[in-house]
This record gives sequence, structure tokens and C-alpha cells, in this order.
Amino acid sequence: MREKEVVEHSPLGQETRYVNQYDPSLLYPINRRLNWAERGIDRDSLPFFGVDIWNAYEVSWLDMKGKPVVRLAEFHLPATSANIIESKSFKLYLNSYNLSRFADQAQVQAQMTADLSCAAGGEVRVVLRHPDEAPEIERFRGECIDELEIDVEHYQPRPELLKAAGEPLEERLYSHLLKSNCPVTGQPDWASIQIDYRGAPIDREGLLKYLISYREHGDFHEQCVENIFMDIWQQCRPQRLSVYARYVRRGGLDINPYRSSEQQLPANLRLSRQ
Repeated sequence: MREKEVVEHSPLGQETRYVNQYDPSLLYPINRRLNWAERGIDRDSLPFFGVDIWNAYEVSWLDMKGKPVVRLAEFHLPATSANIIESKSFKLYLNSYNLSRFADQAQVQAQMTADLSCAAGGEVRVVLRHPDEAPEIERFRGECIDELEIDVEHYQPRPELLKAAGEPLEERLYSHLLKSNCPVTGQPDWASIQIDYRGAPIDREGLLKYLISYREHGDFHEQCVENIFMDIWQQCRPQRLSVYARYVRRGGLDINPYRSSEQQLPANLRLSRQ
């Protein structure tokens, strides 16, 4: 089944009945191989490691006496898992806890870990926190390239805009101008993105034009970041590369994909727009 057909069968863009009793069948997985196949790679030849970090701000259930419990949740899905989880189905699944009773937080965490790991086809890490333990606002490190004077002509991805030349260096560049669209509903997905690399200096104007070129592109957050990583990897040929996008939340969830040529995991930053 092609990706378009898979997405059309998802809850995206469909009239939805919200369920408030626990129901793991609401989770809708989408095979990561659908995007990898378009790039001519498979799970055994991925040029990156990484993780998708989801933060949920609308998580609640009932204790055994019927009193609500409210928590913040953090989910880590490995980039090598078989599936991504479609975001609306993720929200519907979390909502299904709203009138469900659980003995304690540990039971909820164990249940979420089991359900999400099954849907993702890989081991998912779940962390639940009290609202008073919300992380402080931080910022990306490095240099922001958003104030460069450029002429923009393209609003669909143009990898040929990426160029690199010169003696190798290490630098971190970031932008707040990344925007893509939901592949079904067309709703905007806003993000800040950091490029951390070692290699020939990447042309900053070309990089900014390239990131802006996603502005009318329809794709999932995870696939946008993977494609950005692979385009920079192929066009600029750095010795080391990490790409980290922090998306603005929608429906109480933000999605933050990270892809790197090295086996390392990022901090779960919370930026000003999150």
C-alpha cells in the first residue's frame, strides 16, 4: 500500500467520535519504510540514528476513587522503529484515558509503554511528570540564520539549493522559519530546526532557502526531518551531521524528530514556541 493510501485510511481529516474509555486500538501506525523506499534506502542501510520525542500536555485519568489525575507525558520513539504513529490517533488514544480508572501512575506508565511499543514496532520510553515539574524554556545553541538577506523563489523542497565548500569546520546553525503542512488536512506545522555538523562550510543563504522551501510541502514531521538530514548528507557531504526539529504543539502534542550520523540522543529542550 502506498503512503497516500495509508494516510487516507487514518483518522486524519475524518469526522471523529472522541472516546473517553481506554482503547489502545485507536493508535494508527504508519510504516517508516514508505518514506525510506522513496529515498532508495531500507532499515539496514539508514545513514542516521535518532529518536522522535513527543511531549503531551493533556494527559489525565481517574484514580480508583474516581478523582482525576493530571500529568505531563514524554514519549521517546526510536527512529529505527518499524512505524511512526499518526498524531491524531495518538491524541485520541491519550483522550481514551480520561474516564478510565487506574491503581496508580506506574500502572498507567506501564500500559502506555506496552501499547505504544506495540504500535511503533520498537521499544518506546514513557515518562510521566507532575505539572509542577514542567521543563524551563530554553533555546537552540549556535547561530540563527534567519536575518540573512535572501530572495526566496521556491516553496517545495529543493535539495540543489544546498552547497558546501572550503576547509572543514564545526558549527551549529538554526532557524525558526521551518514550516510544512499536514499531508491530509493541509494544516500548517511550524518548527524551529538546528543543524549541527562538521565538514566543509555549508552555504548559509542556500541552507536558509532550502529550509524555507518546505513551506508548502505536505509530509509528516518525522519524514520532513529525515529528508532534510539526507539532503544535507548527500549534497554537502559533512563528516558528521545532526538535525533536530522542535515543532509547535497541536492538540496538546508536540513532535520533535532528531536524526544524527552519530549514536547519540538529544536533550528534550522546550523552546519559546512550545
